[in-house]
Amino acid sequence: QVQLVESGGGLVQAGGSLRLSCAASEHTFSSYNMGWFRQAPGKEREFVATINWSVGSTSYRDSVKGRFAISRDNAKNAVYLQMNSLKPEDTAVYYCNFRSLGGSNYWGQGTQVTVSS
Repeated sequence: QVQLVESGGGLVQAGGSLRLSCAASEHTFSSYNMGWFRQAPGKEREFVATINWSVGSTSYRDSVKGRFAISRDNAKNAVYLQMNSLKPEDTAVYYCNFRSLGGSNYWGQGTQVTVSS
């Protein structure tokens, strides 16, 4: 079992920035990805960004490329999402995700990000 604790959401004006953090509890997985998904009201949860913990390779949804950056801190078992040039359409609940290559999948409780126009 992996517990994920998120922080950093809030209200920001369009064009502003926020940084989300997600700390994972201790675990024994050696091969896994951590990332972020989001869910806007009335919409399905969608992929935002992910990072491979071993090699650090990253992947983003097209609409956030160039604006968002995912990073990790191995010592803290933490993953971050730096969000710049925020748009109203980025408004959603953002969820941290842990997914092992063996198929184990864990979610954080979610943090609200609201971007006003």
